[in-house]
Amino acid sequence: MTGDPAAAAPSSSTDGRGRIWTIPNLLSFLRLLGVPLFLYLLLVVQSDGWALVVLAVSAITDWADGKLARLLDQYSRLGELLDPAADRLYILAALVGFVIRGFIPWWVAVLIIGRDVVLFATLPILRRYGYTALPVHYLGKAATFCLLYGLPFLLLGQSTSGTVLGQVCLPIAYAFIAWGTVMYLWAGAIYLGQVAWIVRHCPPAPRYRS
Repeated sequence: MTGDPAAAAPSSSTDGRGRIWTIPNLLSFLRLLGVPLFLYLLLVVQSDGWALVVLAVSAITDWADGKLARLLDQYSRLGELLDPAADRLYILAALVGFVIRGFIPWWVAVLIIGRDVVLFATLPILRRYGYTALPVHYLGKAATFCLLYGLPFLLLGQSTSGTVLGQVCLPIAYAFIAWGTVMYLWAGAIYLGQVAWIVRHCPPAPRYRS
């Protein structure tokens, strides 16, 4: 485990972290709005080209909102929640859509989605000790990066299968997704270790004390 999980305790809004209307948050809102559009394009009209555009734009804005938050000093608590939420929704939507379309085996989706379900189940435990969430681990960020870039490559490869472009994109996509899945599960194990550390070393929040 890296660092002290106690550092994840919520901070006050006096440092600007309570801001809502920031450019990074606007980008995250736009990313969230793109999730149903992506599923519509992928599953209903099966316009893989436009679905790929939406997925690629999501990956680019995922990088841009973090960059802008640093450049403009527009960190916010809402942004810390919106950004990973948008990442997970895109990954979830892409996995479900790709399984339905037959692009990936179902067990890959089960591993990744199951990891998030397990971590979601730890939230009541964290709240009992005064935490709303723990900070995203750098390994989790790397895993999300691999998945968010591997999934568009997979869609591009599948939509151009039988061509040279498809033959190039598919191995790249499978490599990104394989590494992303391994790191995603590893980051989940680290997160569970942090939760266990909190249970062992931190007192319950006042309202849960006997």
